[in-house]
Amino acid sequence: MLFAERGIDAPLDELATRAGVGAGTVYRHFPNRDALVRELYDIGVGELRELADGILAAETAWRSVELYVERLAAWLANAPYVPAVMRRMAEIDPGYRPGAEFAEPVDGLVARAQAEGSLRADVTAVDLSVLVDMLGSLGQYGGTYLPYWRRQLAVVLDGLRARPDLTPLPGVGLDFETFHDMSHRKGPRTAGD
Repeated sequence: MLFAERGIDAPLDELATRAGVGAGTVYRHFPNRDALVRELYDIGVGELRELADGILAAETAWRSVELYVERLAAWLANAPYVPAVMRRMAEIDPGYRPGAEFAEPVDGLVARAQAEGSLRADVTAVDLSVLVDMLGSLGQYGGTYLPYWRRQLAVVLDGLRARPDLTPLPGVGLDFETFHDMSHRKGPRTAGD
């Protein structure tokens, strides 16, 4: 996709050319870039909703954890423009937070896996989300790397498993609200941030 190659500010005329339509068609559907960004954001949230049912319906809580990390990271790796869309959406409409609907189900998934004894007790739902972001960022290397990202997935999943010899995780995990704000504001931080 154009935004993955050239960034979220790539010319919309080029988008029209690649889509095989006239620029007027693009502008009729999206009167400005912000409207297109909002549509891409909403499509992403819809795709996450579609993934959620299969993840939460897995036969064990551990399998749900595996599917959560695997499927969301694969989704991000295959759509490397998503972080830029998230950042722009935070600028356009900071109060727009449809992703908040996922906080409770993922918290529940973590609690079930910990009660099952399969997920280390000091892992939070936000820890899983950060790991998804990290694995998904491998998409920045392009399609050539994608056949190999499952190696890193296996390393991450092994690190999440409950075992008696674990080194405790340092500090405390982030809450969802802080993570949401952070993930939608990725990029260089200024001294005042």
